[in-house]
Parts: sequence; structure tokens; C-alpha cells
Amino acid sequence: MENKKIAIIGVGNMGGAIALGLLKSGSVEASNISVSDRKEATLKNMSDLGISAYENNIDAAKDADVIIVAVKPYHIEGVINSLKPILSPEKIFISIVAGVGIDDLGEMAGNDIPIFRVMPNTAIALQESLTCISANGNTEPYREYVVELFDKLGKTIEIPEELMAAATVLSSCGIAYALRYIRAAMQGGIEIGFSAEMAQLITAQTVKGATELLLQSGHHPEREIDKVTTPMGVTITGLNEMEHKGFSSSLIQGVLASYKKIKDN
Repeated sequence: MENKKIAIIGVGNMGGAIALGLLKSGSVEASNISVSDRKEATLKNMSDLGISAYENNIDAAKDADVIIVAVKPYHIEGVINSLKPILSPEKIFISIVAGVGIDDLGEMAGNDIPIFRVMPNTAIALQESLTCISANGNTEPYREYVVELFDKLGKTIEIPEELMAAATVLSSCGIAYALRYIRAAMQGGIEIGFSAEMAQLITAQTVKGATELLLQSGHHPEREIDKVTTPMGVTITGLNEMEHKGFSSSLIQGVLASYKKIKDN
């Protein structure tokens, strides 16, 4: 992979996770990463990792080949305006900002700027993200680099931009949905006799195993469920009770509610 300098504008939960993921992957050295943020404590944490940290966006981005913007949607226009003096068709612009489309980004940054919209999830800090990528028409020379960059941080898929809102719900919000299942299963585990620490370990490793079964086999979930549901057994009894209480339907409704929220905004 090309040895490009990367600037991350905004190192909150997602921007910080990207910085950590890049370092842990070994694909980018700390000396080739710069960041900007308003929080002094955040900048110190980044500096302690060997990353160049600045309060000013221009200072962080002026020498960068790749600019990753990871700020709140209501900050994006101001951030792009602050970066305009150093944006060019030779710099890759990557937006992690939810709900702001490529056309809008192009109007703010300039239609000649190569713009990627990228939606990872917070597991990117552990190189386990599912990252969705879409791009404008100026990006073909850089597409392979960007895909390879995020492939180092998990699994990457390229999607049409019209699916980006859906990808945000299923992948980015999906981390929280999965963790809420884990929390609920832990609470059940505590009620049947385990300590909180043991219940968390058992549940988290079991979920990890379940996901690996699907990722490595490509099987539909029901195929794997059938392997552990015997007639009149304890598994099918529990599953049927969960379905009776609305387990699947409530999850589907939650996904749809999040999708409606992001589309309405």
C-alpha cells in the first residue's frame, strides 16, 4: 500500500478509533498520521501515541495526502470551509459524517475534489469493522488505495450511495444492537447463577463464535440454528418463548425506526 500521509479531522469516538486501528494494523506509521481536535485531553492522548496533534485543522491537513473528516454533521460545512485553502484534486477527501451526501460534500469542497463517503463502525479500532464505501466520479485513481486502507481495518464493501443510510443503520448502529443482546443475555446468565464477569465472557465468546460460523461458512443463520435445536429440546423452547415475546419483530422494528430517523433527518 502506498505510504501516504493521513490527517484525521475530529478524533472523537470514530475518528479516534480509526487512528488506533491504523496504528494497530501496522499499515500506517504514527509519523504519517496527524489529527486535529478541540479537546486538549484528546490531543494529548494522540500525541502520546506518537501522532502529530493540532488544534487547527489546516495545521493537521496541510501536508496530508488523505484527509479523513469525522465530525458531527452540523460541523461539516465549517470544517470544509476551514480546509478549503489546502484542498485539491491531488488530495483524497474521505467523509465519515453520517447523513451528508456526496453531492452536498462536493458543493462545499469543490466538484473537482475526489470524495469518498465511508461508514465504518467502532470495531475499526480492533481492525474488525464492517466498512461501507461510496464515491464520486473523481475517485477512480484512488479507489484501490482507499479500499485497501479500510480492508486493513476489517472487511470492506463498496455500495451505491443510496444505500449508505441503510448501511449506517445495519453496520454502525448494528454494533449497539448486538451489544444490547449481549447485555440482555448476560442478565439472564446472572439470574441462572453466573457472576457478571463470567456471564459476559461466556456470552461475548458465544456471539463471536456464532458470527464466525456465518462468516466462514456463508450459511444462512437458520441452517446453524437447526444444528442445535433438537425435538422437544431446551434450545427450541427458549427460541420459541423469545419469538412469542417479539424478539425478531422488535429487532426488525428497531432497525426500521433507526432507518426512518436517519432518512427524516
